[in-house]
Amino acid sequence: MTFFVCVSPRSPFATSPAALQALKRKKRYEKQLAQIDGTLSTIEFQREALENANTNTEVLKNMGFAAKAMKSAHENMDIDKVDDLMQDITEQQELAQEISDAISKPVGFGEEFDEDELLAELDELEQEELDKNLLEIGGPENVPLPNVPSTSLPSRPAKKDEDEDDMEDLQRWAEAM
Repeated sequence: MTFFVCVSPRSPFATSPAALQALKRKKRYEKQLAQIDGTLSTIEFQREALENANTNTEVLKNMGFAAKAMKSAHENMDIDKVDDLMQDITEQQELAQEISDAISKPVGFGEEFDEDELLAELDELEQEELDKNLLEIGGPENVPLPNVPSTSLPSRPAKKDEDEDDMEDLQRWAEAM
């Protein structure tokens, strides 16, 4: 809380004891305000430190609970057993893939085609079709051309050069002065 005392040096109250008392009181209040502000800052800092300490304690407790839970979950597990199990799963998946591949093969009609040969034959057919289409395109003899006009074009008056126009404007301006 700040108090302002307006005392002009020309005022009759400038040297009075009441003015001096008011100024002393003002200084005391300012000092008290600074002390209270410092105390509040210290209390707030302590409160934040306690909150952080409580948070750290809770985190540490929860980490301990998690470690115990993981230890009890892994008590009955052995890494060798896990490796054996994963190897068994891999073997069974490979077997299932082999069975699936065997089932999906066409049954022996003896018609197995080489994919490279099929692609080459497809390319040949596409090239033949392209060649045929190119031969069917009509040449320039089929395109009618326009006739040359027999009338002459209208003549236009010659354009003045832009510099000449600027010079004429400059001359008119100079004459007007």
